[in-house]
Amino acid sequence: MTDQQHANNFMFLVAKKISSVRYMTQEEADAFMWDKRPLVIRFTDGSFLIPQMDDEGNNGGAMYHQSNGNETIIYTL
Repeated sequence: MTDQQHANNFMFLVAKKISSVRYMTQEEADAFMWDKRPLVIRFTDGSFLIPQMDDEGNNGGAMYHQSNGNETIIYTL
């Protein structure tokens, strides 16, 4: 697959509304056998997004955010 084809897999995120943001509970992390507790971003339709360290789901991961004002913020969770 090309990079664009992979990016198209995430088009479902366009126009979603976030209903809550929280850290994963210790119990949830234990169920995944993770020692990190990443954010859980829940959307109004009940779906959610959890950052992972890799595509195999080996642990919780980090997210990168850059604001419109060129300020760069890196969150390691």
